[in-house]
Amino acid sequence: MSEELNEEELDLEDEVIELVDDNGAVIKFKLLDVTEYKGQKYTLLLAAEPNDEIAEDEVVIFRLNEENEVLEPIEDEKLLEEVFEYYQEEVDAEEYDSEEN
Repeated sequence: MSEELNEEELDLEDEVIELVDDNGAVIKFKLLDVTEYKGQKYTLLLAAEPNDEIAEDEVVIFRLNEENEVLEPIEDEKLLEEVFEYYQEEVDAEEYDSEEN
């Protein structure tokens, strides 16, 4: 998957983000969330449309390079797992805090 954005600039307020894969095909994603882990920001995306490459409930994670306004693919499987686990812990903590109030 390429880090190129098909739209003008990455705007985290947009519901759908279009990325171009290695074959030039546009893949639409819904922005699930942005999380910061070890000083880096990461986007968590879900496929916005049915896709042969990405399952409907599969979370795709990219490093967010705000300076260049691009999403950078992550090759390190361990880092991907760490970011996803960290995100899940954040969500669980938020849900716990909500239940207490």
